[in-house]
Amino acid sequence: MFEPIAHSFEHAIMIASFVLSMMLLIEYVTVQTKNKILKAIGKNIWWQVIIAAMLGIIPGCLGTFVAVSLYAHRVIGFPALVTVMIASSGDEAFVMFSEIPEQALYINLALILIAIIVGFILNLIFKDKNFMKLHNNMLHSHSDPNCVCFDWKMLVEEYKNISFQRLLLIVGSVLFLFFLFTGKIGPAEWNEKKIIFLIVGSIMLFIVATVPEHFLIEHLWKHTIKKHLFRIFLWTFGALLVIEIFIPMLNLTEETFKNISDNYFVLLLLVAVLVGFIPESGPNLVFVFLFASGFIPLSILVANSIVQDGHGGLPLLAESPKSFVYSKLINMVVGFIVGLAGFAVGL
Repeated sequence: MFEPIAHSFEHAIMIASFVLSMMLLIEYVTVQTKNKILKAIGKNIWWQVIIAAMLGIIPGCLGTFVAVSLYAHRVIGFPALVTVMIASSGDEAFVMFSEIPEQALYINLALILIAIIVGFILNLIFKDKNFMKLHNNMLHSHSDPNCVCFDWKMLVEEYKNISFQRLLLIVGSVLFLFFLFTGKIGPAEWNEKKIIFLIVGSIMLFIVATVPEHFLIEHLWKHTIKKHLFRIFLWTFGALLVIEIFIPMLNLTEETFKNISDNYFVLLLLVAVLVGFIPESGPNLVFVFLFASGFIPLSILVANSIVQDGHGGLPLLAESPKSFVYSKLINMVVGFIVGLAGFAVGL
């Protein structure tokens, strides 16, 4: 019983820390550029879809986490959010490129195309609709236009009377990097995911160590950490714990799906779409190995890839459950339609 709790707790810390880093980075870039970049993205709903598709196709959850942070900042709208969720395959992308590299390339190209088409269609329906509540908006205009986020003279003075918040954030960032290096959290071996976490953690440390006190307290501490971090961690931890405890009870093995796939394509397609709803990488990996072994057609794997996005949906579930459910329902419809179409043409 304690192993699922410990594993879920560790995983939730990693995800919450990563999302927090993305939020801090967006706040930092916003101030440094006087909000010009994010305003430019926010003004054009069509470019939002293109950018979201490019973020989604990045293997792993990095691109999805960035997109969710942009959505929470109300920089991108709901159509772009759905776009990134369709394009993303989470950690399954790494496995696909390892097990079926040639097919993985074609699958990802198909996901980009499908994601952009769906995003453009949704733009006609929703435009820049955002289901986030107004008080959850994390992007605040900075009141000091002369803010300099890296000034040695200022930092020397502020470190003489360092605030509790800055000290806590610096210590927390250092501990995160230390535990990452020693393998206490995150991947045990050095791989792409661990390197990404290292880079993001280093960026977070640099930001909290160099920004002015006003920016750190008003933007990072009050607006981002106090209002959002704890909720993201609790939702993520709760969702992962449920998955760790109950998913094994379903006994989703390759043999289970093979028996279904022999005669019941539509049923298997429905199962692939429903499993894709789970914000977790593990159950969806079954479809990658089934396809690699020749037990299921390509259309089933593509349908599952459209619906699932690894852990990318967990922060969205914490920030806006309505957005999570709506985006997943749309992805399920798209995945089912594409799966049927693929089967009809012999894929």
